[in-house]
Parts: sequence; C-alpha cells; structure tokens
Amino acid sequence: MSKLIWIWLSLGVLPLPATQLWAQAGSQSAEHWVATWTTAQEMAPTTFDVPQTPPGVKMPDFSKLKGPMTPPHIPKTVQDQTVRMIVHTSIGGNRLRIELSNAFGKGVLSIGDTHIAIRASQSAIDPASDRKVTFSGSPSVDVGPGVVVVSDPIDLDIKPMSDLAVSIYIVKNEGTPANHMLGLHSSFISSGDTAASISMPNPAPLTGYLWLRSIDVDAPAADFAIACLGDSITDGFGTTSDSNQAWPTLLAQRFADQTAGRRVAVINEGISGNEVLRDGAGVSALARFDRDILSQPGVRWVILLEGINDINIHGQITGPGALTAEDLIKGYLQLIARAHLANIKIVGATLTPEEGVWLAGPVGEATRQKVNEWIRTSGQFDGVVDFDAVVRDPDHPSRLREDFNPGDHIHPNNIGNKAMADAFVLTMFLN
Repeated sequence: MSKLIWIWLSLGVLPLPATQLWAQAGSQSAEHWVATWTTAQEMAPTTFDVPQTPPGVKMPDFSKLKGPMTPPHIPKTVQDQTVRMIVHTSIGGNRLRIELSNAFGKGVLSIGDTHIAIRASQSAIDPASDRKVTFSGSPSVDVGPGVVVVSDPIDLDIKPMSDLAVSIYIVKNEGTPANHMLGLHSSFISSGDTAASISMPNPAPLTGYLWLRSIDVDAPAADFAIACLGDSITDGFGTTSDSNQAWPTLLAQRFADQTAGRRVAVINEGISGNEVLRDGAGVSALARFDRDILSQPGVRWVILLEGINDINIHGQITGPGALTAEDLIKGYLQLIARAHLANIKIVGATLTPEEGVWLAGPVGEATRQKVNEWIRTSGQFDGVVDFDAVVRDPDHPSRLREDFNPGDHIHPNNIGNKAMADAFVLTMFLN
C-alpha cells in the first residue's frame, strides 16, 4: 500500500478513481467565453504628453473649449451611489458574466450590489430581465487597486446588437473612478442603492463608463472576437451619441447580419488621444496590449489603427527627440510579435488624413505617408485595411473627404465610419 493511500484511508477518505478526478478537473471545459462588449480604462498618467509644436504654431487654450470637444464629466469620487451604464452587445447568448476593473485605482472599491438587465429606454429596464449579479457567490465585493473581478455566470437571454443596463451600487471608493470617458451612450448615476430599480430615481447624466471592463458570453467553440485597438477614431469621437455609429460597432453589425456560420464579436478598445509608444491619454498601446487585448476572452484577431497622435505630439518637428516613421514601425513590429506569441492575427489599418488640424504640417504628413506605405507593403501584418484610401479626398489626399468631415478635419462622422466598416472583406477573418 502506498503511503499516500494509507494517509487517505487513515483520514477516512477513499481516493477517487483517476477517471473521476480527470472528469472533475475538466468539468468546466465545455465553456467558451467570448467578449461581446468591452471598453478600455484610460485614467491618464500624472503628467500629460504635451505636443512638441513647430515654430509659429500656437497651442489652443483647451480649457476654454465648449460644445462637442468639451471633455465628458467624470465624478471625482463615487460613494453611496448607483451607476447605471448602457452597453451595446455584438454577439448574443443565454449565459453571460461581467468583468469589473479597478485599473489605476488608488484605493479599494467597495461594491454592495450589482444588477444586469435588458434596457427598455433611457434609464429604464425590462423588469422581467433583471438579474442580480454575484462575485464568488456574494453580492458584495471589494476590488483592490489594479484588480479585475469576474462575476459568477448569469442566466439571461440577450440578443445580438442589443442594449444592456449594468447597475453597480458603490458603497465606497477612494479617488477618481477607473473610467473610460467617451462612453457615447447615456449613463446615469443616483443616490443610494438603486441597482434593482426599474428606472433610476432622480438620475444625473454620466457620459463615461466607470469600472466596467467587459460583458462576456458563453458561446459555441467556433465563435470568436475581433479586438479594435486604437485612438479616438476607433473610440468613435465624431459620431453621434446613442446611435452606435463607431466603425467597430458597424463592423459588428455586418457580422450580425450574416445568417449562417460562426458568430463574430467586435470589441472596441479605442482610447481618445492614445499613442502607440508613449503614455498620455491613457498608457501607451504597448503598455496596455496585455490588459486590453490578450486578456480579453475569445480574441483571435486584432485591428490596429493607431499612430496619428504619436505623429502629432512628437513628429511634427525635426531634430533630436522627434518621432520618425521608423520609430512608429518598431512599435508596430512589437505589437505584431506579441499578438503572434498569443496565436492572435493582426490587421494593420493605414492612418487617415488630417490636413486642417491645428497641429498638422508637412513633417508629420511625410511621416504618415511613409508609415502607410510600410503598412501596405511590408507583409508584416496578417491583413491590411486601407482606411486612408477610404476616407481621403481623392482630389486632395492629405484631407478628409468633406462629406466625412464633422468639422474637426480628423475624426470621420457617421457616414465616414460606415465607409470604414464597409471596407473590410469579412471572409478575411473567417479563413
């Protein structure tokens, strides 16, 4: 008799057959989680990456901006309040979970109650769909700085391309919430625990997402997600709020319109102002790649559209310290290598035109053209989408097409985003 079996018998425990042990260890193997919606948390570092302006270019006074360029309101703290956030799914399912993140948090986030439901209108939910969310069996959870928590599975039948309401009662939080500012969906905040309310009582508007990282669905093994890594153009800046017109969402709609074959989620990991190489508006794409791409469940493809902020902030000058096309290409090669290490394929998107932007100039334009030529011809990416060719003015290629220009000369409007989404050959992702 082996010593291990003798110990089991002395404790009154009979060893399980090896086949039963194997079955218990693999009891969850049938689950295949795929992110149907995500957002990238972006709390900026302590110092903002200030543009290196060329001679004669005066930086605008951003503190006086009004209207659509005004930064969204994010509360400095949330305590004894409920936040109800609206998300738009890509693929559907009947079993889901949510992920919350305290990335960049300075202290413990104490959550007392969480609910998810199908949204009816505004802050109202369909009461029959309301589900209480638990974490490791408990409705309350403390989330330390930098920690991600995953909910227990939730039985709820959700349709593709539909709106869900996630309501989180915050008992206490220290410091500014981990957030994504450009929500592009109306969200709501009210006093006390109103997570189970059909409509939010006396809600204050909120434009961003707080602590919410993703919604995942238990999906067939063939289903997968495409993650869109980018800056404000991917984030949807320039599109109409509450209309689901950002190009990643419209790409998801194209996949949803297919009536047969595997289902494909498209998740938006854009951060307005983000750079590939350096921290600024959120940490760099290089720094957040593991968090926002590799750790998302079910991702098999990445679409990379990023680099114009690197050019505008560091590449509109020449001389020591100026960004070059070679610098940006080295960053791309790192992202390609890291995607391939995780058996994820990556599509390179060409950088779109920006003539008319206050900082744009001939030095940066030459860099953009050189980078785009490399994206098109290097063969390093697993696929290429030529957004530059799609949205540029054919008579003036350094400019955005006028019918795609919302007025800021860089962010395509609703119809421009549709043209970008329509530029993809869907079968590229399905082979």
